[in-house]
Amino acid sequence: MPTQEQIRASLEAVPVPGTMRSLVKMNLVKQITITDHKVDISLASAALADNAQQWLRERIQDAVKKIGIETVSVNFAGGTPKEINRVKNVIAIMSGKGGVGKSLVAGLSAIALRRHGFEVGILDADITGPSIPKMFGINTGVSGSDTGILPVSSKTGIELMSINLLLPGEEEAVIWRGPLIGRAITQFWEDVLWGNLDYLIVDLPPGTADAPLTVLQTLPVKGIIIVFTPQDLTAMIVKKAVNMARQMAKPILGVVENMSYLYVPEIDKKIEIFGKSRGEEMAHAAGAPLLGQLPIDPALARLCDEGNIENYSSETVAKLGESILKSAKLLSAKT
Repeated sequence: MPTQEQIRASLEAVPVPGTMRSLVKMNLVKQITITDHKVDISLASAALADNAQQWLRERIQDAVKKIGIETVSVNFAGGTPKEINRVKNVIAIMSGKGGVGKSLVAGLSAIALRRHGFEVGILDADITGPSIPKMFGINTGVSGSDTGILPVSSKTGIELMSINLLLPGEEEAVIWRGPLIGRAITQFWEDVLWGNLDYLIVDLPPGTADAPLTVLQTLPVKGIIIVFTPQDLTAMIVKKAVNMARQMAKPILGVVENMSYLYVPEIDKKIEIFGKSRGEEMAHAAGAPLLGQLPIDPALARLCDEGNIENYSSETVAKLGESILKSAKLLSAKT
């Protein structure tokens, strides 16, 4: 007779409709009961429409029967995403102003962590200026039910949620006041079925107003990464973000300098287009490590425009992922 562990392993092969992740990774398996040659499986129904439940019931029965179970009963119980979600680390990507590449850093951070084998999601909290779906080539709408919303999976299995996935078209403007924006962000955290995640990257809108405040007050943010560019205005902008993080008692994991330089291979030279790097200076101001210095890379810009950011590979991105993991581990050790 197969054990519970064997049955649970068979459920790893059953994906949740609309995602690339299994029932187990989405934390929907509530209970497995074995009696004689019968197995009763209880699942949470959060965010699953009736047709999705029926599809899962059939796939589960097929998967479990393959390991020697004659009778398989599948039942769906209640449950909300807020009750089911198990997110270990929430990391917010922040900047004091717009146009510094915060969404780019959020995307590359998620990709780097995913390449290390972690389960990763991105919550796009930039409600009025969302760009995450475009970079990942996602143009399909979300699915779900009256009990929750299912995130959309990227090509490599990163879970994504953005306001653009709920709009009729990606160019549709979101003309909302602060309270509505705050409520949308809260719903993305509480009503989206993230399941089991090692890291949830939150792409904050620029500044220190309502939306970043909502995220830092509502979500269990474990650490903040501050993004900047090497212009003279940098010091003031970074310090604003640092002061907000400190006032909200949120640790700063590190800082990332974007558009740090342009590498010209023909002459094997790095050109600092926006001025001399201020990475170490800003790391000192933040009291946190310099996690990375991202170059201006036309190949990366092209991949983002094409929706293929996950195809980008460079030593810089690999080091970024390693630096984030190192900082997160150090923070965990302190807390």
